[in-house]
Amino acid sequence: MRRRLLSLLLLLPLVACRDEGARAPFAESRTPPSVEVRFQPPVGWAWGYVKVGDDLVQRYGVSAPHGVAKGQILILPGYGESAEGWFETACDLNDRGYVVWILERQGQGGSERATPWRDLGHATSFAPDVTATRAMVKAVIRPPNGGVGGRDPFVILGAGDGGLVALRALEEGLQADTLILSSPNLDIAAPPRPKTELIRLARWARGLKLGFVRYPGQTGWKREGPDGAAAKLTHDPARGAVQQAWRLANPDLRMGAPSLAWYAAFYDAVDATGRDLKRIKTPVVLLDAGQDVKALPAPQTAVCAALPRCIETRWPTARHALHLETDSVRGPWLEKIDQTLRSRTASPPAKP
Repeated sequence: MRRRLLSLLLLLPLVACRDEGARAPFAESRTPPSVEVRFQPPVGWAWGYVKVGDDLVQRYGVSAPHGVAKGQILILPGYGESAEGWFETACDLNDRGYVVWILERQGQGGSERATPWRDLGHATSFAPDVTATRAMVKAVIRPPNGGVGGRDPFVILGAGDGGLVALRALEEGLQADTLILSSPNLDIAAPPRPKTELIRLARWARGLKLGFVRYPGQTGWKREGPDGAAAKLTHDPARGAVQQAWRLANPDLRMGAPSLAWYAAFYDAVDATGRDLKRIKTPVVLLDAGQDVKALPAPQTAVCAALPRCIETRWPTARHALHLETDSVRGPWLEKIDQTLRSRTASPPAKP
């Protein structure tokens, strides 16, 4: 295995020839002609960038309701997701009176890339994601009262491994009225090899500066690859096809399997988050799926139990991407988010 990784050093001369422009952040995306109106950008949608120190530039987007806003929500998508895949949800939340912000992850979506391979999700640490999230709230969103107890609520929604970023940001002092975790990925359901072996290999590769390679057999983005429905992320064919449609129309948004260093960064974040859960005084609403092929259920329940204020709701027939599920699941999921934003009394009480 290690010899196979070392052999990839032969590719380095080819990397040096790549256009550095392939790493640049990407703002305006082209709307696929086949996408329904409900999946198109919300009215008034605007893009921006956030950068902290020497970290990569990360793309964000924002849209506001038609009338006076009743609150704000910051969405942190999971691995491989761009903001475009959340447009329908942003529209729905705008219609309910909320300002919606979506901060894409480092090296994903329209954010700057760390390598010339744009479809490679590469990160050596989740710390820049956490730092960018804190900077986004403090310098860009600037919620009243620093995020807690203002007239209108400020809520953070972490989806997939974006939930890890959100938890870590709160552990490091970020303020919010409530944290919503949507199918949080706190342990990978189907790693490419046994977990302990993968962690050892990933950290070894990262230490040797070879973490930019993928695990053997995992591939980049493919035109013929499965969409969300085929990958069993949702039961809804139309919503399951949305992210793939945006990728087909916008090559800069394409994303394949992550790098080995990304796996090392993920498990580092899992370990760090688990140690500091008691620091989180923010109420947490955990929403998860009973048919999740990406995230294991036991760590979700264990984390909720360890948090001082957390309540869990699980939909037994739902798949991982709750924001893309059928109306029978997505409707109640959206109502839970709305309820959390509407009333702080809906937040879970402190545990005895």
